[in-house]
Amino acid sequence: MNTIHPLHWPRAIALVDMNAFFASVEQRDFPSLLGQPVGVTNGLRGSCIITSSYEARARGVRTGMHLKEARRLCPNLVQRPARPGVYTGISTRIMQALHDVCPDMEVFSVDEAFIDITPCQQLYGSPIEAARLLKQAVYRASGLLCSLGLSGDRTTAKYAAKLNKPDGFTVIPPWEARERLRHVPVTELCGIGEKIGQFLAGYGVRYCGDMEKLPISMLARRFGNPGRRIWYMCQGEDPEPLHFDVAAPQSIGHGKVMPPNTCSRDVILTYLQHMCSKVGVRLRRHELEARTFWFGLRTSQDWLGEKIRLPEFSNDDRLFYQSCQQKLNQLWQGQGLWQIQITALDPRPAGMQLDLFSSPPEKLARDKQLHLAMDKVNLRYGELTLSPARLLQHSDMPNVISPAWKPSGHRRTI
Repeated sequence: MNTIHPLHWPRAIALVDMNAFFASVEQRDFPSLLGQPVGVTNGLRGSCIITSSYEARARGVRTGMHLKEARRLCPNLVQRPARPGVYTGISTRIMQALHDVCPDMEVFSVDEAFIDITPCQQLYGSPIEAARLLKQAVYRASGLLCSLGLSGDRTTAKYAAKLNKPDGFTVIPPWEARERLRHVPVTELCGIGEKIGQFLAGYGVRYCGDMEKLPISMLARRFGNPGRRIWYMCQGEDPEPLHFDVAAPQSIGHGKVMPPNTCSRDVILTYLQHMCSKVGVRLRRHELEARTFWFGLRTSQDWLGEKIRLPEFSNDDRLFYQSCQQKLNQLWQGQGLWQIQITALDPRPAGMQLDLFSSPPEKLARDKQLHLAMDKVNLRYGELTLSPARLLQHSDMPNVISPAWKPSGHRRTI
Protein backbone atom coordinates (compact mmCIF):
# COMPACT_ATOMS: atom_id res chain seq x y z
CA MET A 1 0.00 0.00 0.00
CA ASN A 2 1.26 3.48 -0.87
CA THR A 3 2.12 5.29 2.38
CA ILE A 4 3.60 8.42 0.81
CA HIS A 5 1.40 11.46 1.50
CA PRO A 6 2.05 14.35 -0.92
CA LEU A 7 2.15 17.73 0.75
CA HIS A 8 -0.82 19.00 -1.25
CA TRP A 9 -3.91 17.03 -2.21
CA PRO A 10 -6.32 17.89 -5.03
CA ARG A 11 -9.08 17.77 -2.41
CA ALA A 12 -8.84 17.28 1.35
CA ILE A 13 -11.89 16.86 3.58
CA ALA A 14 -11.84 16.27 7.34
CA LEU A 15 -14.69 15.07 9.56
CA VAL A 16 -14.46 15.93 13.25
CA ASP A 17 -16.64 13.72 15.46
CA MET A 18 -16.83 14.18 19.23
CA ASN A 19 -16.50 11.03 21.35
CA ALA A 20 -19.74 10.17 23.21
CA PHE A 21 -20.24 13.93 23.41
CA PHE A 22 -22.84 14.41 26.16
CA ALA A 23 -21.41 11.65 28.35
CA SER A 24 -17.88 13.01 27.86
CA VAL A 25 -19.03 16.45 29.03
CA GLU A 26 -20.48 14.87 32.17
CA GLN A 27 -17.22 13.03 32.85
CA ARG A 28 -15.22 16.20 32.26
CA ASP A 29 -17.33 18.28 34.63
CA PHE A 30 -17.65 15.59 37.30
CA PRO A 31 -14.26 13.86 37.59
CA SER A 32 -15.66 11.13 39.84
CA LEU A 33 -17.41 9.81 36.71
CA LEU A 34 -14.15 9.24 34.83
CA GLY A 35 -13.85 5.56 33.99
CA GLN A 36 -17.44 4.92 35.07
CA PRO A 37 -20.27 3.65 32.83
CA VAL A 38 -22.44 6.75 32.35
CA GLY A 39 -25.90 6.93 30.77
CA VAL A 40 -27.34 10.35 30.00
CA THR A 41 -31.14 10.62 30.18
CA ASN A 42 -33.67 13.41 29.70
CA GLY A 43 -33.79 14.50 33.33
CA LEU A 44 -33.56 12.28 36.39
CA ARG A 45 -36.99 10.83 35.57
CA GLY A 46 -36.00 10.12 31.97
CA SER A 47 -36.50 6.51 30.95
CA CYS A 48 -34.47 6.44 27.73
CA ILE A 49 -30.70 6.58 27.14
CA ILE A 50 -29.80 9.68 25.11
CA THR A 51 -26.13 8.70 24.93
CA SER A 52 -23.68 6.64 26.96
CA SER A 53 -19.99 6.65 27.77
CA TYR A 54 -17.63 4.17 26.15
CA GLU A 55 -17.44 2.25 29.43
CA ALA A 56 -21.23 1.75 29.23
CA ARG A 57 -21.12 0.94 25.52
CA ALA A 58 -18.66 -1.83 26.25
CA ARG A 59 -21.43 -3.42 28.35
CA GLY A 60 -23.97 -3.15 25.54
CA VAL A 61 -25.68 0.11 26.52
CA ARG A 62 -26.83 1.98 23.42
CA THR A 63 -28.58 5.22 22.51
CA GLY A 64 -32.36 4.79 22.49
CA MET A 65 -32.27 1.88 24.92
CA HIS A 66 -34.76 1.89 27.80
CA LEU A 67 -33.10 2.64 31.14
CA LYS A 68 -34.34 -0.62 32.68
CA GLU A 69 -32.69 -2.64 29.92
CA ALA A 70 -29.49 -0.60 30.27
CA ARG A 71 -29.39 -1.33 34.01
CA ARG A 72 -29.92 -5.02 33.35
CA LEU A 73 -26.88 -5.06 31.07
CA CYS A 74 -24.86 -2.73 33.29
CA PRO A 75 -26.04 -2.78 36.96
CA ASN A 76 -23.50 -0.12 37.99
CA LEU A 77 -24.64 2.33 35.30
CA VAL A 78 -24.49 5.93 36.55
CA GLN A 79 -27.52 7.90 35.37
CA ARG A 80 -26.89 11.58 34.60
CA PRO A 81 -29.63 14.08 33.68
CA ALA A 82 -28.97 15.86 30.39
CA ARG A 83 -27.85 19.50 30.52
CA PRO A 84 -28.80 20.81 27.07
CA GLY A 85 -27.69 24.39 27.70
CA VAL A 86 -24.19 23.22 28.64
CA TYR A 87 -23.88 20.96 25.60
CA THR A 88 -25.00 23.63 23.15
CA GLY A 89 -22.58 26.15 24.63
CA ILE A 90 -19.66 23.72 24.28
CA SER A 91 -20.74 22.79 20.74
CA THR A 92 -20.75 26.46 19.76
CA ARG A 93 -17.22 26.95 21.13
CA ILE A 94 -15.95 23.87 19.32
CA MET A 95 -17.41 24.95 15.98
CA GLN A 96 -15.94 28.43 16.34
CA ALA A 97 -12.51 26.95 17.14
CA LEU A 98 -12.67 24.77 14.02
CA HIS A 99 -13.76 27.76 11.94
CA ASP A 100 -10.76 29.73 13.19
CA VAL A 101 -8.42 27.06 11.79
CA CYS A 102 -10.20 26.43 8.48
CA PRO A 103 -13.23 28.62 7.69
CA ASP A 104 -14.75 26.38 4.98
CA MET A 105 -16.86 24.26 7.30
CA GLU A 106 -20.19 22.45 7.27
CA VAL A 107 -21.65 21.89 10.73
CA PHE A 108 -23.24 18.47 10.33
CA SER A 109 -24.78 18.06 13.79
CA VAL A 110 -24.32 19.03 17.42
CA ASP A 111 -21.08 17.00 17.62
CA GLU A 112 -19.88 16.67 14.02
CA ALA A 113 -18.44 19.00 11.39
CA PHE A 114 -16.94 18.62 7.93
CA ILE A 115 -14.01 20.91 7.14
CA ASP A 116 -12.66 21.54 3.64
CA ILE A 117 -8.91 21.77 4.18
CA THR A 118 -8.13 22.12 0.46
CA PRO A 119 -7.85 25.94 0.36
CA CYS A 120 -5.69 26.22 3.49
CA GLN A 121 -3.43 23.17 3.22
CA GLN A 122 -0.55 25.24 1.85
CA LEU A 123 -0.84 27.59 4.83
CA TYR A 124 -0.29 24.72 7.27
CA GLY A 125 2.14 22.70 5.13
CA SER A 126 -0.04 19.66 4.37
CA PRO A 127 -3.59 18.36 4.88
CA ILE A 128 -2.37 16.13 7.72
CA GLU A 129 -0.81 19.02 9.61
CA ALA A 130 -4.00 21.07 9.16
CA ALA A 131 -6.04 18.13 10.47
CA ARG A 132 -3.82 17.86 13.55
CA LEU A 133 -4.40 21.54 14.25
CA LEU A 134 -8.16 20.97 14.03
CA LYS A 135 -7.95 18.18 16.60
CA GLN A 136 -5.86 20.34 18.93
CA ALA A 137 -8.30 23.25 18.53
CA VAL A 138 -11.18 21.07 19.72
CA TYR A 139 -9.31 20.12 22.88
CA ARG A 140 -8.27 23.69 23.66
CA ALA A 141 -11.85 24.93 23.22
CA SER A 142 -13.55 22.19 25.24
CA GLY A 143 -11.12 19.98 27.12
CA LEU A 144 -12.64 17.07 25.20
CA LEU A 145 -11.15 14.53 22.82
CA CYS A 146 -12.51 13.94 19.34
CA SER A 147 -12.00 11.51 16.48
CA LEU A 148 -10.98 12.85 13.08
CA GLY A 149 -11.13 11.27 9.65
CA LEU A 150 -9.24 12.77 6.71
CA SER A 151 -9.66 11.85 3.06
CA GLY A 152 -10.39 13.30 -0.36
CA ASP A 153 -14.19 13.25 -0.09
CA ARG A 154 -16.81 13.65 2.62
CA THR A 155 -18.11 10.07 2.70
CA THR A 156 -14.68 8.46 3.05
CA ALA A 157 -13.70 11.05 5.67
CA LYS A 158 -16.79 10.22 7.73
CA TYR A 159 -16.09 6.51 7.43
CA ALA A 160 -12.48 7.08 8.50
CA ALA A 161 -13.53 9.09 11.57
CA LYS A 162 -15.35 6.13 13.13
CA LEU A 163 -12.57 3.57 12.60
CA ASN A 164 -10.42 4.30 15.65
CA LYS A 165 -12.77 5.81 18.23
CA PRO A 166 -12.36 7.20 20.76
CA ASP A 167 -9.63 9.81 20.16
CA GLY A 168 -8.88 8.53 16.67
CA PHE A 169 -6.88 10.18 13.88
CA THR A 170 -7.38 8.21 10.67
CA VAL A 171 -6.04 9.24 7.27
CA ILE A 172 -7.24 7.62 4.04
CA PRO A 173 -5.45 9.43 1.19
CA PRO A 174 -7.68 9.90 -1.85
CA TRP A 175 -5.52 7.63 -4.01
CA GLU A 176 -6.02 4.80 -1.50
CA ALA A 177 -9.74 5.31 -0.87
CA ARG A 178 -11.08 2.88 -3.48
CA GLU A 179 -8.91 0.02 -2.22
CA ARG A 180 -9.55 0.82 1.47
CA LEU A 181 -13.30 0.72 0.89
CA ARG A 182 -13.26 -2.39 -1.31
CA HIS A 183 -14.20 -4.85 1.46
CA VAL A 184 -16.40 -2.46 3.46
CA PRO A 185 -20.15 -3.26 3.48
CA VAL A 186 -22.02 -0.58 1.50
CA THR A 187 -24.33 0.04 4.46
CA GLU A 188 -21.33 1.18 6.51
CA LEU A 189 -21.24 4.37 4.44
CA CYS A 190 -23.27 7.36 5.63
CA GLY A 191 -26.38 7.76 3.48
CA ILE A 192 -26.77 4.12 2.43
CA GLY A 193 -29.52 2.75 4.64
CA GLU A 194 -31.01 -0.69 5.00
CA LYS A 195 -33.50 -0.39 2.13
CA ILE A 196 -30.92 0.85 -0.37
CA GLY A 197 -28.60 -1.88 0.89
CA GLN A 198 -31.26 -4.50 0.17
CA PHE A 199 -31.75 -3.11 -3.34
CA LEU A 200 -28.00 -3.26 -4.01
CA ALA A 201 -27.75 -6.78 -2.56
CA GLY A 202 -30.34 -7.88 -5.10
CA TYR A 203 -27.77 -7.07 -7.78
CA GLY A 204 -24.90 -8.70 -5.92
CA VAL A 205 -23.54 -5.49 -4.42
CA ARG A 206 -22.86 -6.06 -0.71
CA TYR A 207 -19.41 -4.51 -0.45
CA CYS A 208 -18.14 -1.26 -1.91
CA GLY A 209 -15.83 -3.16 -4.27
CA ASP A 210 -18.84 -4.94 -5.78
CA MET A 211 -20.12 -1.60 -7.10
CA GLU A 212 -17.69 -1.85 -10.00
CA LYS A 213 -19.90 -4.63 -11.42
CA LEU A 214 -23.04 -2.45 -11.43
CA PRO A 215 -23.50 0.17 -14.19
CA ILE A 216 -23.97 3.66 -12.83
CA SER A 217 -26.94 4.04 -15.20
CA MET A 218 -28.90 1.42 -13.24
CA LEU A 219 -28.59 3.39 -10.01
CA ALA A 220 -29.41 6.59 -11.86
CA ARG A 221 -32.63 5.09 -13.25
CA ARG A 222 -33.68 3.85 -9.81
CA PHE A 223 -32.63 6.77 -7.59
CA GLY A 224 -31.80 9.68 -9.93
CA ASN A 225 -28.84 11.89 -9.01
CA PRO A 226 -28.57 10.40 -5.49
CA GLY A 227 -28.05 7.04 -7.19
CA ARG A 228 -25.15 8.39 -9.22
CA ARG A 229 -23.65 9.78 -6.02
CA ILE A 230 -23.95 6.38 -4.28
CA TRP A 231 -21.99 4.79 -7.12
CA TYR A 232 -19.14 7.28 -6.68
CA MET A 233 -19.28 7.09 -2.87
CA CYS A 234 -18.43 3.41 -3.01
CA GLN A 235 -15.42 4.21 -5.21
CA GLY A 236 -14.09 6.70 -2.63
CA GLU A 237 -14.95 9.58 -4.94
CA ASP A 238 -18.05 11.19 -3.44
CA PRO A 239 -18.56 14.36 -5.53
CA GLU A 240 -20.89 16.03 -3.01
CA PRO A 241 -19.49 19.42 -1.93
CA LEU A 242 -19.63 20.79 1.58
CA HIS A 243 -22.60 23.03 2.30
CA PHE A 244 -21.45 26.14 4.13
CA ASP A 245 -24.85 27.84 4.40
CA VAL A 246 -27.74 26.58 6.50
CA ALA A 247 -30.61 25.77 4.19
CA ALA A 248 -34.07 27.13 4.87
CA PRO A 249 -36.00 24.64 7.00
CA GLN A 250 -38.42 22.32 5.23
CA SER A 251 -40.32 21.75 8.46
CA ILE A 252 -40.31 22.93 12.07
CA GLY A 253 -41.71 20.63 14.72
CA HIS A 254 -41.70 19.70 18.38
CA GLY A 255 -42.75 16.55 20.15
CA LYS A 256 -42.59 15.27 23.71
CA VAL A 257 -42.89 11.89 25.40
CA MET A 258 -45.70 11.82 27.94
CA PRO A 259 -46.04 9.61 31.01
CA PRO A 260 -46.75 6.07 29.71
CA ASN A 261 -50.38 5.30 28.93
CA THR A 262 -51.63 8.84 29.58
CA CYS A 263 -55.45 8.96 29.47
CA SER A 264 -56.07 12.32 31.15
CA ARG A 265 -57.43 14.88 28.72
CA ASP A 266 -56.07 17.74 30.84
CA VAL A 267 -52.55 16.30 30.73
CA ILE A 268 -52.77 15.72 26.97
CA LEU A 269 -53.98 19.28 26.38
CA THR A 270 -51.15 20.65 28.52
CA TYR A 271 -48.56 18.81 26.45
CA LEU A 272 -50.32 19.87 23.25
CA GLN A 273 -50.34 23.53 24.20
CA HIS A 274 -46.67 23.37 25.18
CA MET A 275 -45.66 21.90 21.79
CA CYS A 276 -47.80 24.44 19.91
CA SER A 277 -46.14 27.21 21.89
CA LYS A 278 -42.65 25.95 21.05
CA VAL A 279 -43.43 25.70 17.33
CA GLY A 280 -44.90 29.21 17.33
CA VAL A 281 -41.85 30.66 19.10
CA ARG A 282 -39.45 29.07 16.62
CA LEU A 283 -41.43 30.29 13.63
CA ARG A 284 -41.52 33.83 14.99
CA ARG A 285 -37.83 33.77 15.97
CA HIS A 286 -36.87 33.12 12.36
CA GLU A 287 -39.64 35.33 10.91
CA LEU A 288 -41.47 32.40 9.37
CA GLU A 289 -45.11 31.33 9.20
CA ALA A 290 -46.89 28.16 8.12
CA ARG A 291 -50.30 26.95 7.06
CA THR A 292 -50.07 23.14 6.92
CA PHE A 293 -49.26 21.10 10.01
CA TRP A 294 -48.97 17.47 10.97
CA PHE A 295 -50.54 16.57 14.31
CA GLY A 296 -49.72 13.18 15.79
CA LEU A 297 -50.47 11.09 18.89
CA ARG A 298 -48.52 7.90 19.60
CA THR A 299 -50.42 5.01 21.15
CA SER A 300 -49.01 1.67 22.31
CA GLN A 301 -49.56 0.32 18.79
CA ASP A 302 -49.06 3.12 16.30
CA TRP A 303 -49.42 6.82 15.53
CA LEU A 304 -52.76 8.58 15.18
CA GLY A 305 -52.08 11.54 12.96
CA GLU A 306 -53.45 13.81 10.28
CA LYS A 307 -52.54 16.98 8.46
CA ILE A 308 -54.19 20.22 9.48
CA ARG A 309 -54.63 23.14 7.09
CA LEU A 310 -55.22 26.54 8.65
CA PRO A 311 -57.37 29.24 7.04
CA GLU A 312 -54.21 31.34 6.50
CA PHE A 313 -50.46 31.34 7.00
CA SER A 314 -49.63 32.16 10.61
CA ASN A 315 -47.10 31.86 13.43
CA ASP A 316 -49.71 32.30 16.17
CA ASP A 317 -49.54 29.29 18.49
CA ARG A 318 -53.04 30.06 19.80
CA LEU A 319 -54.41 29.28 16.34
CA PHE A 320 -52.31 26.09 16.17
CA TYR A 321 -53.65 24.96 19.54
CA GLN A 322 -57.28 25.57 18.61
CA SER A 323 -56.93 23.60 15.37
CA CYS A 324 -55.08 20.72 17.02
CA GLN A 325 -57.64 20.58 19.82
CA GLN A 326 -60.37 20.08 17.22
CA LYS A 327 -58.33 17.32 15.57
CA LEU A 328 -57.75 15.70 18.99
CA ASN A 329 -61.51 15.47 19.47
CA GLN A 330 -61.77 13.60 16.17
CA LEU A 331 -58.81 11.24 16.52
CA TRP A 332 -58.63 10.37 20.20
CA GLN A 333 -61.03 7.79 21.61
CA GLY A 334 -59.70 7.76 25.19
CA GLN A 335 -56.91 5.19 24.69
CA GLY A 336 -53.58 5.61 26.46
CA LEU A 337 -51.05 7.88 24.78
CA TRP A 338 -47.25 7.95 24.96
CA GLN A 339 -46.19 10.92 22.85
CA ILE A 340 -47.48 14.03 21.09
CA GLN A 341 -46.09 15.84 18.04
CA ILE A 342 -46.89 18.94 16.00
CA THR A 343 -44.88 19.91 12.91
CA ALA A 344 -45.19 22.90 10.56
CA LEU A 345 -44.78 21.38 7.09
CA ASP A 346 -44.60 24.46 4.86
CA PRO A 347 -42.73 27.29 6.64
CA ARG A 348 -42.22 30.40 4.52
CA PRO A 349 -40.97 33.95 5.21
CA ALA A 350 -43.55 35.91 7.18
CA GLY A 351 -45.22 38.98 5.77
CA MET A 352 -45.61 37.77 2.21
CA GLN A 353 -48.70 38.72 0.17
CA LEU A 354 -51.86 38.46 2.26
CA ASP A 355 -54.60 36.02 1.29
CA LEU A 356 -57.86 37.51 0.06
CA PHE A 357 -59.70 36.27 3.14
CA SER A 358 -56.92 36.72 5.71
CA SER A 359 -57.43 38.51 9.03
CA PRO A 360 -57.67 42.35 8.98
CA PRO A 361 -54.25 44.07 8.87
CA GLU A 362 -54.99 45.88 12.16
CA LYS A 363 -55.52 42.56 13.99
CA LEU A 364 -52.39 41.04 12.43
CA ALA A 365 -50.31 44.05 13.53
CA ARG A 366 -51.72 43.93 17.07
CA ASP A 367 -51.07 40.18 17.38
CA LYS A 368 -47.55 40.63 16.06
CA GLN A 369 -46.73 43.25 18.70
CA LEU A 370 -48.25 41.09 21.43
CA HIS A 371 -46.13 38.09 20.44
CA LEU A 372 -43.02 40.23 20.06
CA ALA A 373 -43.36 41.53 23.62
CA MET A 374 -44.09 38.09 25.04
CA ASP A 375 -41.16 36.46 23.21
CA LYS A 376 -38.76 39.13 24.48
CA VAL A 377 -39.82 38.56 28.07
CA ASN A 378 -39.52 34.78 27.76
CA LEU A 379 -36.14 35.02 26.06
CA ARG A 380 -34.80 37.10 28.94
CA TYR A 381 -36.46 35.47 31.95
CA GLY A 382 -37.19 31.91 30.85
CA GLU A 383 -39.14 29.92 28.28
CA LEU A 384 -42.60 30.06 29.89
CA THR A 385 -42.38 33.17 32.06
CA LEU A 386 -45.39 34.50 30.13
CA SER A 387 -47.63 31.66 28.98
CA PRO A 388 -51.22 30.41 28.96
CA ALA A 389 -52.46 29.40 32.40
CA ARG A 390 -52.63 25.75 31.37
CA LEU A 391 -48.84 25.65 31.01
CA LEU A 392 -48.39 26.31 34.71
CA GLN A 393 -48.80 22.53 34.88
CA HIS A 394 -46.36 21.76 32.05
CA SER A 395 -43.92 18.88 32.33
CA ASP A 396 -40.78 19.57 34.33
CA MET A 397 -38.78 17.33 31.99
CA PRO A 398 -36.00 19.42 30.42
CA ASN A 399 -35.76 20.16 26.74
CA VAL A 400 -33.53 17.92 24.64
CA ILE A 401 -31.17 18.71 21.81
CA SER A 402 -32.22 17.59 18.37
CA PRO A 403 -29.60 15.34 16.74
CA ALA A 404 -29.48 17.88 13.90
CA TRP A 405 -28.90 20.89 16.19
CA LYS A 406 -26.54 23.43 14.68
CA PRO A 407 -25.03 26.46 16.43
CA SER A 408 -26.17 28.80 13.66
CA GLY A 409 -29.12 29.25 11.37
CA HIS A 410 -32.60 27.78 11.72
CA ARG A 411 -31.48 24.80 13.79
CA ARG A 412 -30.18 26.89 16.67
CA THR A 413 -32.76 25.59 19.08
CA ILE A 414 -33.04 23.18 21.95
